[in-house]
Amino acid sequence: MSTYRSDPPSPDGGDAGTLVVVAKAPVPGRVKTRLTPHFTPQQAAALARAALQDTLDAVLATPAGRRVLYLDGSPRHWLPEGIEVVPQCAGGLDVRLAAAFSLYEGPALLIGMDTPQVTPELLAQGLDFAGTDSWFGPALDGGFWALGLAEPDPALLLGVPMSVPHTGAVQRQRLTTSGRAVRDLPALRDVDTPDDAARVAASAPGTRFAALYAELRAAVR
Repeated sequence: MSTYRSDPPSPDGGDAGTLVVVAKAPVPGRVKTRLTPHFTPQQAAALARAALQDTLDAVLATPAGRRVLYLDGSPRHWLPEGIEVVPQCAGGLDVRLAAAFSLYEGPALLIGMDTPQVTPELLAQGLDFAGTDSWFGPALDGGFWALGLAEPDPALLLGVPMSVPHTGAVQRQRLTTSGRAVRDLPALRDVDTPDDAARVAASAPGTRFAALYAELRAAVR
């Protein structure tokens, strides 16, 4: 059974590190609102659920000491076994991301739910801290899809302006200014807009997200 926890887990992330997926429960009207009116709120939520499931599939296929869903909302039938759920705290996105890194000691890689094209190979790379202190995964919209820290420090995220075109640049600068060695993961496209959805679906044809996108597009032709 998947484990739902309302209290912070013990800080023993394990030698392989901790993988944390930051997500919002795929509820119509609360997720992927920028996909509407191109898609209905229900369709947008279904695409969000597919993206999250694809992301969790990749997480489950990646060697890790812990696999955590840091969730805004409640888990439902879409949650697979083997994923630990921790509720998000209150506050702005920078506060919530910082809090995610405060839950564990040891190496951790934090990713979002908006890149269903992510692979276990990319995630394993972001958990390999041999020769580096941190990993940064830039997003094509100017944000970031992944942040890995060999020694988590919540202060690195507090005060970073979120959801603006220079979010990624500011966050990466925080890493370098702190004296950490930084390595970059490949830039990925977040699914935010209908154009993003089309491009991501085309780049990841074997995913749930791509299959659902094709189904929804066929239904409106």
